Amino acid sequence: MADRVTPATRSRMMAAIRSKNTRPELTVRQGLHKKGFRFRLHCPEMPGKPDLVFPKYGAVILVNGCFWHGHNCTLFKWPATRKEYWKNKIESNRLRDTTVMTELEEKGWRTLVIWECAMKGKNRIPTASIIEICAEWLNGNCTRGIIQGNHSALPLDGSTH
Repeated sequence: MADRVTPATRSRMMAAIRSKNTRPELTVRQGLHKKGFRFRLHCPEMPGKPDLVFPKYGAVILVNGCFWHGHNCTLFKWPATRKEYWKNKIESNRLRDTTVMTELEEKGWRTLVIWECAMKGKNRIPTASIIEICAEWLNGNCTRGIIQGNHSALPLDGSTH
């Protein structure tokens, strides 16, 4: 199937997609800041330049877009055009995500991933609940956590929070 827009239009559309300071990320930042949490943004010296870095808590929060990171949810759909390109692109992003998470954990950082579907779509969680889950996670001792649509925080290391 051919692309429905011209290459120039497609280029302009793709250039407008942000990798940082996205609406979900700004929402999380504002909510946690209001709760008194202080953080650094997109630290270039850290693996993957995490969205939010909390040195006091030894923790990072990554706010991932479901499409770009290939999340298995209702917001992710494989594109109908340029299938091979998108398969390679998204698989490469997934591989990089795994590498970044491993590097962060090896350096002693706790990691929480907030998926876009937690904040958008039919399975979204109320923003206040997401912020509260983040606050509890930061104050807890879970090594890893995930917040995704229609679920609360899921510890990955077997601990509770």
